[in-house]
Amino acid sequence: MIFDTDVLIWLFRGNAKAARAVDSADARAVAIITYMELLQGARDKGDVKAIKSFLADLGFATLPLTENIGHRASIYMEEYGLSVGMSMADALIAATAVENHDVLLTGNQRHYRTVKELESKTFRPGTRGG
Repeated sequence: MIFDTDVLIWLFRGNAKAARAVDSADARAVAIITYMELLQGARDKGDVKAIKSFLADLGFATLPLTENIGHRASIYMEEYGLSVGMSMADALIAATAVENHDVLLTGNQRHYRTVKELESKTFRPGTRGG
């Protein structure tokens, strides 16, 4: 399963539902763009180290950006960028999931619902703490 950035942010905040979602996944992965989004939110080198350790400790694979993913993401931007406001990051994450034939777990279904070939599951964080 590929985890969207929002699910990992909930996990970092201690959300129990996010922890259960990660624990129940047979395989855990993030798109390289998700990793980069997490790094973008880092305040200092300590945060960067914590993010890297966190993902490694939980056994997350980081899926690279390939030529096929880039091409597919550019098609998504052409098709959905203007009509539904799809961002570059969302296009790359969706393309990563589709190209890797994997399911994307996201709390932001509205970002992805127009991508017909994408298999996704909705994450709902629930109340505080999960």
